[in-house]
Amino acid sequence: MKKVSFAEFGGPDVLQLIDAEEPHAGPGQVRIAVRAAGVNPVDWRVREGQILGAHPIQLPAGVGLDAAGVVDEVGEGVEGIEVGGHVFGEGSSTYAESAVLSAWARMPQGLTFEEAAGYPSVVETALRILGEVGVQSGQTLLVSGASGGVGSAVLQIARDRGITVIGTAGAANQDYLQSLGALATTYGEGWVERVRQLGHVDAALDLAGSGVIRELLELTGDPQRVISIADLAAPELGVRFSGVAGSVPDALSEAADLISRGKLHIPVEKSYPLAEAATAHIDSQAGHTRGRRVIIV
Repeated sequence: MKKVSFAEFGGPDVLQLIDAEEPHAGPGQVRIAVRAAGVNPVDWRVREGQILGAHPIQLPAGVGLDAAGVVDEVGEGVEGIEVGGHVFGEGSSTYAESAVLSAWARMPQGLTFEEAAGYPSVVETALRILGEVGVQSGQTLLVSGASGGVGSAVLQIARDRGITVIGTAGAANQDYLQSLGALATTYGEGWVERVRQLGHVDAALDLAGSGVIRELLELTGDPQRVISIADLAAPELGVRFSGVAGSVPDALSEAADLISRGKLHIPVEKSYPLAEAATAHIDSQAGHTRGRRVIIV
């Protein structure tokens, strides 16, 4: 089978499309014929060797956590899914023609493989950080860098929970944030005052890592009410960096419910063939994504 792999840490050029042996489902796992794989910032952070504490790997290594596809092998002890089932979930080395998933859910009706591959990690992250920051119905949440995959999920889940959201993004994404129910404003000079004009901020999330932790502290007044998933230096200012996944099966189940109820939709901004994984990483690192990037297998 074809698989994207890297033998050394580095830039996108270390990614290679290789021939590899097919993996097999172990106990509690399923194997899928991958139809699409999600592209996440964690993928290129791992490739660069940034977060080995949270994601220890041995080289050479595959790439990718998220995928959607057709189950073709069921591991020992697995119940409730059969060969031929359409699932989306998390596993390892998902930039490949075949991958093993350790957590999955049935794809909601009407969702394409391409769309489904964009949900697992971003919804798990969105649900986790909403819980960690402790924002409640009737309160206001500020989301810095709100137009990407995690931001798209946060905005819609928060709206479903009765939370008001102020989102910052580039000028081209203002209408997009408003379509997701957010009060939108641009980042750049004067953004803190523009946020204040939109309302009092009870809690804040940093999704872009653009060096705004001090401003988020100024707006909330409490480091316990700020969470970052993108600024590795956030703990130096007393702010929690959230990078360890919670219960992925629970998150996938909630994602499927939200999608089925029409409360969550994350658009695919761009898709790439397996051979162009390096380009997908370059685009992901550049930021300014509206929704998700996925690799089509």
